[in-house]
Amino acid sequence: MDTPLTLGLATLLVLLAIAIAGALVLRRLSRRNASLRRLLELADRVEADLKSCRAKLKQAHAVMSINPDLPAAGEQEASQAVDAGLRALLQQRIWIRDHAPTASQQELDAAARSMDQTRDRLQPLLQALGEAQDELDTAMREHIRQDSNL
Repeated sequence: MDTPLTLGLATLLVLLAIAIAGALVLRRLSRRNASLRRLLELADRVEADLKSCRAKLKQAHAVMSINPDLPAAGEQEASQAVDAGLRALLQQRIWIRDHAPTASQQELDAAARSMDQTRDRLQPLLQALGEAQDELDTAMREHIRQDSNL
């Protein structure tokens, strides 16, 4: 025969088990939401990096070009490379939209790692492009200064 104490203890254990299970589910959902936010933030950063690269390339080619309205061959290749990067990013965003809600945590983590690696590869290129732009600007100022002294 169950005593009220035994029944109360059993009820308490069941409630405790439900509370623990609920906390675990909430923790998993929180991690998943954080992963999704991180993935979307990384996609935004990669997109900003690629657009910055495109703008810097256009500026550099405009300065170096005899006729800035006509793109040089190198500019077209660089522009195509940036466009390819943006298309790949769009494909990643489509994957996020279509698959992220049902993706496993491992898949979300792998997608975020891939996006991080893309940014890691872009950063040195953007830095080198910025340094080259600075050098080009300095050379152009020097050239203009020399022309004005003639």
